[in-house]
Amino acid sequence: MPTSQPEASGASGPSEDRATPDKLLHARTGTEVSPEDIVLASGKDLTPTTLEWAKRKLAAEGPSALDKLLP
Repeated sequence: MPTSQPEASGASGPSEDRATPDKLLHARTGTEVSPEDIVLASGKDLTPTTLEWAKRKLAAEGPSALDKLLP
């Protein structure tokens, strides 16, 4: 007698295959957005060049620059 049946438990509950709506994915915790955050969200390595790029982007677009990079 099995103690766990993952196939059966998912049949009556919500589907795990559904995508999370965008409005739930974009949530800022109230912390400041740093140039490092911008670089990492863009998928680039932290280098002096990418940090300068992120500083310019942050100055031009404000904290919303981070939201524009996230899916």
